[in-house]
Amino acid sequence: YTDTEEVVLWMNTVGPYHNRQETYKYFSLPFCVGTKRAISHYHETLGEALQGVELEFSGLDIKFKGESKTKMRPIAWTSPVRVWAIPQPTVDGSSQEAALNWLSVTGGFRSARVSLAHCAPAAPVVWPGAFGFACMLPRAALSSDSVKWKKSDVKFEDRFDKYLDPSFFQHRIHWFSIFNSFMMVIFLVGLVSMILMRTLRKDYARYSKEEEMDDMDRDLGDEYGWKQVHGDVFRPSSHPLMFSSLIGSGCQIFSVSMIVIIVAMIEDLYTERGSMLSTAIFVYAATSPVNGYFGGSLYAKQGGRRWIKQMFIGAFLIPAMVCGTAFFINFIAMYYHASRAIPFGTMVAVCCICFFVILPLNLVGTILGRNLSGQPNFPCRVNAVPRPIPEKKWFMEPAVIVCLGGILPFGSIFIEMYFIFTSFWAYKIYYVYGFMMLVLVILCIVTVCVTIVCTYFLLNAEDYRWQWTSFLSAASTAVYVYMYSFYYYFFKTKMYGLFQTSFYFGYMAVFSTTLGIMCGKLNHLKANLKIKNKIY
Repeated sequence: YTDTEEVVLWMNTVGPYHNRQETYKYFSLPFCVGTKRAISHYHETLGEALQGVELEFSGLDIKFKGESKTKMRPIAWTSPVRVWAIPQPTVDGSSQEAALNWLSVTGGFRSARVSLAHCAPAAPVVWPGAFGFACMLPRAALSSDSVKWKKSDVKFEDRFDKYLDPSFFQHRIHWFSIFNSFMMVIFLVGLVSMILMRTLRKDYARYSKEEEMDDMDRDLGDEYGWKQVHGDVFRPSSHPLMFSSLIGSGCQIFSVSMIVIIVAMIEDLYTERGSMLSTAIFVYAATSPVNGYFGGSLYAKQGGRRWIKQMFIGAFLIPAMVCGTAFFINFIAMYYHASRAIPFGTMVAVCCICFFVILPLNLVGTILGRNLSGQPNFPCRVNAVPRPIPEKKWFMEPAVIVCLGGILPFGSIFIEMYFIFTSFWAYKIYYVYGFMMLVLVILCIVTVCVTIVCTYFLLNAEDYRWQWTSFLSAASTAVYVYMYSFYYYFFKTKMYGLFQTSFYFGYMAVFSTTLGIMCGKLNHLKANLKIKNKIY
């Protein structure tokens, strides 16, 4: 800015302190408006529109480095207006309610840039009353807003540091959780290596002796364990179309997570409104060929013929889940007149991205996957007749393995979940993306180790139905994350009402489901690679 140049002050949304995501237009409450001409605002990014950012011009006449006082336009109501007031301390220590009718704005400048801004109520109008009750405003109000400037020592690049909370995100508990998860990784890797090396060494020694036998002795030999199911282990999974679509979607979610976290570590995305969501949408659309490649190649390897249907399901699986949840909550937001209600134009833009960007790129990836890696390359022939599965102990059943498989992965991330939930549902800015990257790597290693052990014991029990078991044993981490969200809702938040409850549990279900799909795909690929190495 140059001296005395106009500085535009925008008013963002307002909302309850206990729920950051429930927002309303600023002037939907009876705040006084400046008399200066109105300036229209449009959404700069898609993320702004989806997050309900509604900037409105304050009407204040502000000049850079110039003190001013703007007379506010009186507000007239046809009937008294009920608004929620804030507590105002009195001399005797009790609290009264105050309506914020005018503001005192202090701006800090360094060189020619605004690096500090502070907005506070100036002499609020006080009505006696108990805290938490609604008060009655008069039919008309007239006030004036004052603006002052002072020199600031804060650099423009560091202007958001005052909103960060290092004492919360860099607490000793956070560091301890990372160390605890790292020790869990060392323990699991050592355990998996010990079990597999000892067990496989015995198996390889036994099978090497069988190579020296003649055909009759080999037929009369005592085979057991995973060697007996080598002719069925690469049999196509049940419901291969849905299974391959989930694997492809999981590969895409993992790619998006890695890229977005790396970008967030390099760039301070929290300094721009909606930049994180806009980046995630762009990266998700750009990585659609990853979904088509892995999903299409796996479906071709399993002998699937309806590849176009698989391509459509893989392309729209995640978008349909997210958009369906968002549109359901959108109706509730519209009923409450919240700014979170997604405009019709934004809905059309999202649909256009799905049909004209995600779908074509997914088609390209599917064609490449089917042609480059869609041919079966199994190390052994699949038997024509499925082998009967013998009875086994109850703890070796796939359902039990699935339920137990997600405990350790959840244990490695649940403390980080607390920080992520707090930054999303409370007024905290998450900025320690190095921690998030480290936790993501730890989660991958822990789930891979757990799934390898579970898959080996399942095959050792002569049960070749390992595809869905390996996927769901890792994906069950999402169930424990969603259960933890219930604990967080009832004991760590003060949310209530239909809108807050539906918004919370709706989007937590989306988050948990995408996390489960991401974990499931990674461990299916690792288990598949491990089985191939064993058969070889």
